[in-house]
Amino acid sequence: MKHIFVTGAGGYIGSVLIPKLLDKGYKVTALDRFFFGENKLTAHPSLTIMKQDCRQIKLSDLEGMDAVIDLVAISNDPSGELFQMVTNEINHLARARTARLAKQAGVKRYILPSSCSIYGFQNEDTPITETAKTNPLTTYARANERAELAVLPLADQDFTVTVLRQATVYGHSPRMRFDLAVNGMTYGAWENGVIPLMRNGKQWRPMIHVSDTTDVMCLLLEAEAQVINGEIFNVGTAYGNYQLLELATEIADVLPISVEIKWYGDPDHRSYRVSFDKIKQRLGWSGCFTAADGALDIFQRLSDGTLKKTPETITLDWYQQLVKWHGIIQQTSQNGGMLELQPNEGLTIYRMGTKQPS
Repeated sequence: MKHIFVTGAGGYIGSVLIPKLLDKGYKVTALDRFFFGENKLTAHPSLTIMKQDCRQIKLSDLEGMDAVIDLVAISNDPSGELFQMVTNEINHLARARTARLAKQAGVKRYILPSSCSIYGFQNEDTPITETAKTNPLTTYARANERAELAVLPLADQDFTVTVLRQATVYGHSPRMRFDLAVNGMTYGAWENGVIPLMRNGKQWRPMIHVSDTTDVMCLLLEAEAQVINGEIFNVGTAYGNYQLLELATEIADVLPISVEIKWYGDPDHRSYRVSFDKIKQRLGWSGCFTAADGALDIFQRLSDGTLKKTPETITLDWYQQLVKWHGIIQQTSQNGGMLELQPNEGLTIYRMGTKQPS
């Protein structure tokens, strides 16, 4: 039984990946701060939860592991821009450090889930391959690129390193996100019959279902080392390349209600169409889901009440709430508590209903 160490295990992708690894018979150590709740992973005899910051991983944490899947990240561009220093610390420096520690600890495989967002703006006439020059336009994208550049040189015959440049992910997850394109469009359609679309809708984006990208991670744990070592793979499908107006139209057409598309914001200048030939040719992998599949599933879950939009399903908003309440708690807590205080020297606290001194 192989032992897999997964960072960011309680996140949008991690909470889909962990059950798959357990079902395949792996032992899993799942590291996360669990900002979005500790109920995203179900208890399992082969699952060890490590509630810890990725920036504090120790060599001893990785000893005895067979592989690391380093999912942890401050996710999405708005969060990256608001928390630039932290995004670089976590998405770049911490993952580079984890890779070095993993190699030192004798771990055999290290998988870095990165992002196609590092392509930024490209010539749309030809799909971008893994050898294309990157053009990261945001803090999030630049941190991913730096992490790639840090971990790939560590690859050798004893340490297999693979980078996955994932398309924009969508689909249902225990740690649901409605700040992703397909998911957000679907929620808007369900809530009020409107799909919000950033102008001008001509920009290209590749999309991939969260179940598909986690399947690729499982596949890499068993693939021949010589096929994947030191390699970068774009993860997605040719049919998953969409212009955003086309994407919105596909979602509107599949849903069982009348849906209107409404524009908002300024034109988004990030645009890239991606080639996924390499992963299909090298690993024989192609995806199972379309954006329409993902949208219809989310719509049905919203309709039957098994899925709800809660504050933590919008990543940036939730981070901001955590920072706000952390500040409030720091300012108002005293003697280890809020309304109820811990006794300190020279002070006796009498609770209501207890006998008072005569």
